[in-house]
Amino acid sequence: MTKRERVLAAIKGKTVDYVPTGFSLHFPAHEANGEKGVQSHLEFFRQTDTDIIKIMNENLVPDVGEIRTPEDWNKIPSYSLKDSFMESQIEMTKRILDQADGDAFSLGTLHGICASAIHPIEARYGYESVRELFCTHIRENKKPVLEAFKRIADGMCQLAEKYRELGLDGIYYAALGGEEHYFTDEEFAEVIEPFDKEILKASKEAGGINFLHMCKVNLNMQRYESYNDLVDVVNWGVFETDFSLEEGKILFPGTTVMGGLANRSGVMVDGSLEELKAEAKNIISSYGKESFILGADCTLPTEIPYERIRAIAEAAREI
Repeated sequence: MTKRERVLAAIKGKTVDYVPTGFSLHFPAHEANGEKGVQSHLEFFRQTDTDIIKIMNENLVPDVGEIRTPEDWNKIPSYSLKDSFMESQIEMTKRILDQADGDAFSLGTLHGICASAIHPIEARYGYESVRELFCTHIRENKKPVLEAFKRIADGMCQLAEKYRELGLDGIYYAALGGEEHYFTDEEFAEVIEPFDKEILKASKEAGGINFLHMCKVNLNMQRYESYNDLVDVVNWGVFETDFSLEEGKILFPGTTVMGGLANRSGVMVDGSLEELKAEAKNIISSYGKESFILGADCTLPTEIPYERIRAIAEAAREI
């Protein structure tokens, strides 16, 4: 099997020669974009030799000025592939795909509606303040907020479709909003879920394969249960959320699970290479090889030695 064939078999629930692997990290800011970003990705792929190559996305929705009232969300414009941050991501994706391992399964990172709405104002107010601002504004006057989310979602739909046109196999959809300490279940269902599903549907209709990543602590995983028909692979913070791989398999029946390793603690960062390989084999033995991709809860530490990731890929091939 090629790497791509192996990942596709895992997604379809078919027999694999060995469990495929996929990991990612944020590159240092000065090496994340442009030509340096291209080379950072290619070097990471070469040294780690995992089955999945995931193109990161640091080309974020740009600053729009102060947003202090619900009405200020009217400052959020409509977006298209002609916006500079979109063009930069598209160009980097093209150049990486031109030089990357053609046998690998490829994903493009696409920030979900919650994250994409954070990006224009996070630098001004800070992450926690922005998350709380969302909640305050939708409770005061949700109309302009929802209209802004719609404009952002429309832009992300275009990016999802473009990713497929460029030759990526699918998207890695980074979802936020499921944390219980921000939105209520009812608020999530109204202000996050419809836009998440709109973007995931656009990717599906373009022929893309959807990896759903549910991020952060204190998640109500049940909020994502209805996403199952729109996704092919699910990945979440098993250790952050205390929601096991086995529980995920039940919540998302028929969908491939990706994960197994804590991303910034435990054996991933503290164990020897031998201990890391042993843990990777133990996870595969415990979960099984069917409909499973070995990965981590989220992005790995930027400074992690690449040999540690390669050791995991090698361990998967030995079992």
